Amino acid sequence: MSRKKFAGLSAATLLTLVIGTFLYTQIMAPANRFETCVSGGVAGGSIGGPFELVNQKGQTVTDLEVLDQPALVYFGYTFCPDICPMDVGRNSVAVDILGDNGFKVKPVFITIDPTRDTIEYLADFAANNHPDLVGLTGTAEQIAKAARAYKVYYQKQPGDDDEYYLMNHSNFTYLMLPEFGFVDFLRSDLSPQKVADRVACVIKAA
Repeated sequence: MSRKKFAGLSAATLLTLVIGTFLYTQIMAPANRFETCVSGGVAGGSIGGPFELVNQKGQTVTDLEVLDQPALVYFGYTFCPDICPMDVGRNSVAVDILGDNGFKVKPVFITIDPTRDTIEYLADFAANNHPDLVGLTGTAEQIAKAARAYKVYYQKQPGDDDEYYLMNHSNFTYLMLPEFGFVDFLRSDLSPQKVADRVACVIKAA
């Protein structure tokens, strides 16, 4: 084999190695990095995506502006009688535990009921739960797009009352990191301390 051909093959091999290493670090390494922290090694994947919504101050914001630090993202509605208040309250306590240990984590609440969850309702809801809670609403189409990105199920329960209806919905909390996107699901049955421990593990591993 000539030196020229050998050099060409060596360059191609090196390029393949570089590309392979890059793909591993971008696709596989994040999941492996967090495997001791997350439930079932679910880091990465197709959860999450771009959105444009309105916060409780009436400001239009994007996912890049909202998820600019580690965040606990929850989809629910302010008229929810039981699960949503408990989940959001649990997340708020976990955020405070993390803060006491030097970890800055943002609680985020995205409504699935934009008809009733106006900016004013979200402002009251946020103020009553956590000073750092970001409440987000938008048009029905904007909410549907965000929910699809996060694989969130929601549906209005049938009934004649246009004001006091209930919503069926999935109730995971999503742990998001700006550098990696979706990292883990956090179930409703986890205590604030367990949520804080898992989030702290992920942040340290990042």
